[in-house]
Amino acid sequence: MNRANATRATVAAAVALLVSACSLMPAYERPAAPVAADWPVPAAAEGPSPAIGSGLAAAELPWADFLADARLRALVTLALQNNRDLRVAVLNVEQARAQYGIQRADRLPSVNLGLTGSRLPSGSGGISSTYTAGLAVSAFELDLFGRVKSLSAAAFARYLASDEGRRAAQVSLVAAVANADLALRADDELLELTSRTLASREDGLRLTRVRFDAGVAAEGDLRSAESLVDAARANLYALQRQRIQDLNALVLLVGEPLPAGLPPAAPLEAVHLADLPAGLPSEVLLRRPDVRQAEEQLIAANANIGAARAAFFPRITLTGSAGFASNALSSLFEHSAWSFAPQLVQPLFDAGRSQAGLESARAGRAIAVAQYEKAIQVAFREVADALAGRATLSGQLAAQQAQARAEARRLELADMLYRGGAASQLDRLDAERSSLAARQAVIQLELARVQNAVLLYRVLGGGAGPAALATR
Repeated sequence: MNRANATRATVAAAVALLVSACSLMPAYERPAAPVAADWPVPAAAEGPSPAIGSGLAAAELPWADFLADARLRALVTLALQNNRDLRVAVLNVEQARAQYGIQRADRLPSVNLGLTGSRLPSGSGGISSTYTAGLAVSAFELDLFGRVKSLSAAAFARYLASDEGRRAAQVSLVAAVANADLALRADDELLELTSRTLASREDGLRLTRVRFDAGVAAEGDLRSAESLVDAARANLYALQRQRIQDLNALVLLVGEPLPAGLPPAAPLEAVHLADLPAGLPSEVLLRRPDVRQAEEQLIAANANIGAARAAFFPRITLTGSAGFASNALSSLFEHSAWSFAPQLVQPLFDAGRSQAGLESARAGRAIAVAQYEKAIQVAFREVADALAGRATLSGQLAAQQAQARAEARRLELADMLYRGGAASQLDRLDAERSSLAARQAVIQLELARVQNAVLLYRVLGGGAGPAALATR
């Protein structure tokens, strides 16, 4: 009975030591965001603030609801299934989770089953046999100063950081696929415009050649018409090359050749995406996966300081076994045996290793703080740029469309006057160049408008999907 009471007292004391283990890890405090309290408003913006929007916040709006275009949704779905960069990011999360499991296991003792046997010559000329069987605990560390706990907390933060990295990779992939397909549509529209321009210039060349043969037009007019045709043809080849390159980029993002059954591509002017509210920087930026990844890395660096501090204090390890021992294998389980070997190691002289480890951990935290602040600043700049685009692109596009209409009418009049002999070919060529440039600018601004909407969705943290587990 006394022996049982002593055993219970020993176990209770050990539990009390474990529960009362102190931690030398510094209390974590989130650094203040080194950015303005609100988004800058472009001086040329008219109407409501560009930060004002309607509907759900980007971080709460699933990408399938934001991308109303059927073709974009189909392409993004394929990319999320097949993109290799995203697959690597997912596997990095799995690896970090496994590493956290390894580190967390150090907080509990490892119990092993052992069976040993030895036969040695004795001093009397005979054979001495020893057999043992039982359970053993080897060098379990009593975490009195929180070293193991700090290392486990750092591993957990790195796991969360890897998951936020996976979510950031998904955000970038959704935006990249949408932008690549939109660029492909712009290529198609520019190709169609250039093809029409080439056909028109070839008609003009035929007319000029007829006039030249009749002695009405000068050779300079003929050579100018030929130059315009060659320029349009060269531009067509350049656009064809650009379209092939953009298609290759989209195929790489999707991870497989584009299937034949994709929905048809709508023209850029028909693509309209959700009008997103920007919110306040203090709320929005902290929801971005890349910012949260930087913060989890900062938390891990903070935890490493606790482990470095604990290196200055004694380390207590327990080694023990309980089972059976005998000189004969046949009677092995008839005699019980146990051993208990605690060890305390107090560092006295390590040539400055522990102090260097602490200084390294503190420097690592300072680096992580700077990286976190940089992530906040980059995120603020990206959102501010996207909001500036939203505030100005619509007005710029409307003005460019008005110019394109005016230039188209000017070309129509110049062509009529030229065919009637009331205007020179130079007047017509100048009108044609201006009209072509204006229509090309409209297509490019349509592309900039929709890509800026995709950019705003990305920089506000949209498309990340849920985290692997509830974070802090």
